[in-house]
Amino acid sequence: MNIILNRKVETGMIKENNKAIQDDYPDDFAWCYGCGRLNDEGIHVKTYWEDDLTISYIQPDKKYTALPGFVYGGFLASFIDCHGTGSASLALHRKNGHKPGDGVEPPRFVTASLHVDYLMPTPQGVQLKAIGQVEEIHPKKFKVMIQVFASDLHVANAEVVAVVMPKSFLKS
Repeated sequence: MNIILNRKVETGMIKENNKAIQDDYPDDFAWCYGCGRLNDEGIHVKTYWEDDLTISYIQPDKKYTALPGFVYGGFLASFIDCHGTGSASLALHRKNGHKPGDGVEPPRFVTASLHVDYLMPTPQGVQLKAIGQVEEIHPKKFKVMIQVFASDLHVANAEVVAVVMPKSFLKS
């Protein structure tokens, strides 16, 4: 995987606005374990624009331990997955002339493919940061290249292919 991000994104700084795309998902689709704001047991991933990149931050709870002192890889995969679908939603919402919080419901995406390369063990006790670069590969399909950092340590690279949620996912 090519290194896609060659500039530093400041930890904890969200410039564009303070509204995550997931905050605008309709209630029927806000139950995802990774990003659903209505899932009390979930991890509540929130994705924002930082110029032309997407960014999410999370502080893993100790219950996501692989070995003492290290985060479980499945937690990272969940974080990456929802950062990727949120990034795709941000990109299509922006393409359609909208931004989070403008009152227009954003498009909802599901994961078609998730690939994670773990570069080193991820330490616990530090904030994780996912940074994504979105590429449209079809009007309803987006590829998101993601890098994950634990503080300043580059711990994972990933690729998420996200597709617009099929109408069949809607309740009848």
